[in-house]
Parts: sequence; structure tokens; C-alpha cells
Amino acid sequence: MNWNQTICLLNDSFPPLIDGVANTVVNYAQQITDAGGKAMVITPHHPDAEDGRFPYPVVRYPSIDIREKIGYLAGVPFSPEVASRVSGESVALLHSHCPIVSTILARQLRQIVDAPLVLTYHTKFDIEISNILHSRLLQSGSRKALVTNISACDEVWVVSQGAGENLRELGYEGDYIVMPNGVDLPQGKANPADIAKATEGLDLPGGVPLFLFVGRMQWYKGQRIILDALARLAADGRDFRMVFVGAGADEDAIRSYAQSCGIGEKCLFTGAIHDRNTLRAWYSRADLFLFPSTFDTNGLVVREAAACSVASVLIHGSCAAEGITDGRNGFLIQENADSLYACLLPLLDNPQQMALVGAQAEKEIYISWHTAVAAALERYEIVIDRYKSGAYPSRRQPMEMLLKANGELMEDLGHLITLRRQIHQYILEHKQEEG
Repeated sequence: MNWNQTICLLNDSFPPLIDGVANTVVNYAQQITDAGGKAMVITPHHPDAEDGRFPYPVVRYPSIDIREKIGYLAGVPFSPEVASRVSGESVALLHSHCPIVSTILARQLRQIVDAPLVLTYHTKFDIEISNILHSRLLQSGSRKALVTNISACDEVWVVSQGAGENLRELGYEGDYIVMPNGVDLPQGKANPADIAKATEGLDLPGGVPLFLFVGRMQWYKGQRIILDALARLAADGRDFRMVFVGAGADEDAIRSYAQSCGIGEKCLFTGAIHDRNTLRAWYSRADLFLFPSTFDTNGLVVREAAACSVASVLIHGSCAAEGITDGRNGFLIQENADSLYACLLPLLDNPQQMALVGAQAEKEIYISWHTAVAAALERYEIVIDRYKSGAYPSRRQPMEMLLKANGELMEDLGHLITLRRQIHQYILEHKQEEG
């Protein structure tokens, strides 16, 4: 690869917004920079961004604040300023990490810089679409638009075999390759001083098993399974502590449900933790990581726990459970509270088993970002060579046609958001009148 050329990384979220994909882009850019290459991040404007702290340029384009609706600022992927900035670079490759807005913008930039476009598919977007749109007709149309956008990329990567299967379920018929993500936590537990600082003043008695969940506080992550299983343990007279790290739309409902289950005093909700050393301390303090989610395509948190020698309890057949052998480097259950209860009950009396399986997880499933991005860089070279040789279908088209098509798509999405807001407001007002 020509290290004087730039790799452009695009995603709809980036710090100060924090999620798994934003973390991925941060680490890709850092590893490319550390390897002597040039990285540029292209992402929507955020009013609280402090981009000067990064050792690579971060280019922002206009956004619309819809954080109350979906928790993000929605990018508007039509920016002459970004096009001008990127056209002044010698771009080797564009790498989008979101198949909607970022990829729409990346397709435009490909027209300008004449470089290949890679997409990494991280998230089960059929679930995201179903959560936002409740009309089957709108869901179908959105899936078709999504697949069209994905199919327009020169190469598609997925973070797990399960993510690839989800792409097929969406209707994608093209090729893809599996390119796993890594984690930025070093192997080994945090030092005792950091653990003591993170947990100071909290009701975490020694000798009482501590279970941990890290992720978005939304029901589809499996928190109800956790709470129902723990309620049964408490009914048996078993003691434990359960720590939930994260924030999300369902956080208040999950807190209330813990209280209604009678285990509120055994559950601690920390909110989102952005400091990686503090998060590492929580992983290190835990005895077992509970992650009964079938939503996630990769489950980076499972490998973060493994970095700290902590085993995970996962749903058999889920993407997060890929590479896990039950009782060896993790624990596998069915997607229900009874199965989680049956798994946890004997482990409460056998902390050594949790520790041994955790140590094996550290040996077998940990992947550093250095290793993950090194593999990506090798694949970049193949993609660039294939693009230059004409191995990919020609996707260049008049800019006017591309802008028109993308403009119509974004206009439709804008109308849809407005319509949903109006309907929601009408329902609220109608209920108030009835009350």
C-alpha cells in the first residue's frame, strides 16, 4: 500500500457519541496512523465534538439533531465542503461502517476520488428498521433501499458469520468476507487500585458473586432474561450483585423492572462509562459477564470481558457466541430466563469454575485491534489492486444522477420522520383530551 495515500473512514457516529461502531472507527484510524499510514474520519457534525485531540483529521458534515428519537445526530450526506476537502487528498480507499447515510456519502466521494469503497456491516439493521418503522410496507421499502446501497459497494465485510447470514435475510445476494473486530483493552486484569477506585463506596461485599452487563440499555439486549433469572436466584435465598453499565431508551423501565422483581437492592446501574480504564476495572471486578443478546453481530463486549479473564454467558447460536465452546471458554444457554437460572445456580457454588473458564476465554477468543486492523490493511491492498485492474463492476455514473437518486431517498426519509412525529403528537394530544 502507498502510505502517502489516505484511507477515508466514514461512520454515522463518532466521539463524543460512543457506541461499538464509533469505537471501531476510532481504533481503525489509530491503528492506521500508528502503522505509518494516513487516516481521515468523515462523520456528522456534533456540537460537543473535540476533534483536535485525535492524531488524524476528522471532517464533519451537516447533521440534524434527532437524539430524542433515535439517540443520534442524523447526517445530511450532501456537503460541498467535504467533497472539496477529500478531493484535495490522494485517497487510496473509502471504508464505510454504516450502510445508510455514510455509504450514501461514500458513493458520492467515490465519484470524485476514483477509489474503491468497502463497507463493513456491523449491526442487524432489519431489527433497527423494525424498531423505527412499524408499517410492513415501509419496512420492506427500507430494506430494499438498504440492500441497494450495500450492493453498490465494491467489497462488503461482515464482523461475524451471523452478520453475513443477516445480510442474506435482508435480501443481499452479493459476496462478503468475514473481518472480525478487535478490542482496545490489554490482556490481564486491571490493577487493584483502579478496581478499588471504580467501585469505592458501593455495596459490593467480598465473596459475593458479581455479574456484569455492558451495553445499550434497551430491552432487545436481553436484560429481561437477566432480571427474571436473578429474581429466581434471590427467591432461592442466593446472594449476588448485578451491575448494568450503559445508557439507553429503556433504562428507566429496566430499573423499574428490577425493583418489581424484588432485586432492586442487588442491582447497580452505573450509566454509560466512557473512560476505558474505569470500564476495564469493572470487567476485572466481575466474576461473570451476562450477555443474553441475539441482536449483536459481534459482541465486542464479550472479547473485552475475555481480555480481563472473565467468561461470558451467551445465547446458543447467537453471533456473540461464535467461537464459544460451552464450559470451556464461555457458557451457552437458550434464550430464556429458566436456562440462565440453570446455568448460574451451580456456578454460584463454584467460583473456581468461573475463573478457569474466564482464563481460557482470555487465551482463545481475545483479539487485539492491532491484529484485527493488520488483517484489514492486508485486505485493503487486495481491494485496491482489484479496483485498479478493473475486477470490480464499473459503478461510476453521472454525478447529477447519483445526487438526484440519493436526494430523493433522503427526502423520503425526512418525510417519514416528520409523518411519524406528527402521528405521535396527534396520539398524545388525543389521549390528553380523553383524560
